[in-house]
Amino acid sequence: MSAKGLTDIPGVLVGHASDYDGLTGCTVVLFNGGAAGGVDIRGSATGTEELDLLSPLHLTERVHAVVLAGGSAFGLEAASGVRRYLEQKGIGFDTPAAKVPLVPAAIIYDLAIGKASARPTREMGEVAAGAASSAAVPEGAVGAGTGATVGKLLGMDHAMKSGLGTATVEMPGGVLVSALAVVNALGNVIDPANGKIVAGTRKSAGSAEFASGPGQNTTLVVVATNARLSKVQATKLAQFGSLGVARTIAPVWTTLDGDITFAFSCGTLEANLDALGVAAADAVSRSILRAVRLAPSMGGLPGLKR
Repeated sequence: MSAKGLTDIPGVLVGHASDYDGLTGCTVVLFNGGAAGGVDIRGSATGTEELDLLSPLHLTERVHAVVLAGGSAFGLEAASGVRRYLEQKGIGFDTPAAKVPLVPAAIIYDLAIGKASARPTREMGEVAAGAASSAAVPEGAVGAGTGATVGKLLGMDHAMKSGLGTATVEMPGGVLVSALAVVNALGNVIDPANGKIVAGTRKSAGSAEFASGPGQNTTLVVVATNARLSKVQATKLAQFGSLGVARTIAPVWTTLDGDITFAFSCGTLEANLDALGVAAADAVSRSILRAVRLAPSMGGLPGLKR
């Protein structure tokens, strides 16, 4: 295991932009040389942009970045800043007239904490891209996890603060599988090792009515590996990674969640896809646990970090 998280994968850079007044932000993952990717959508309340780039039927083979942001659909604007940053660096898909950066994006709903008028902007996306590095990834209430919360079955008054976490699993032969998770779930976060709730709905006398509204919850995951995968194989790896979400969050993949797992191949090592999948699910589960354990109290909600 490594302490760097997603940036353990060579060629992967991560940067955050955080608004601690409005309690929102964005996280940018850049891929030096591009990455073959896939996606697995499990929730029913997603907010996304450019996901077709990851389809095995799409013309392009590699993407240049992925953006995770708060701000609900407004936060998709952050991806425009990342494209602008990459264009200035001469990075993009070659067309007859210009290079066009390929940047899928997904958002969480964090408007119910902090200021509803605060959303990640194009400028924040550009700042996060400019801050991206191969250093250890900052975790907790940072970037897209700044306004993340969990345990909203009884509404925000009974929720807990969450955030962003990342972890790496090392396999034989130097193969690495890393995950980064932004945990903004309707459900509770559970430790698969003992089945106990780590963070979630805080109950009080008389609190028994389901109160969460539609589209207010999402767990976003990015899995990356230094193994060589096709887009079809990366899609399967994303599906494996989603198993880590199911092990660690309950209830999960509801009609009120927009859960999405991305997976990207950033290397040339050979590895068994099923073995990679087992490692991916483990890395995702560990990332989710770190996301809640490293989140401080914020926005009037208690967090586990002291």
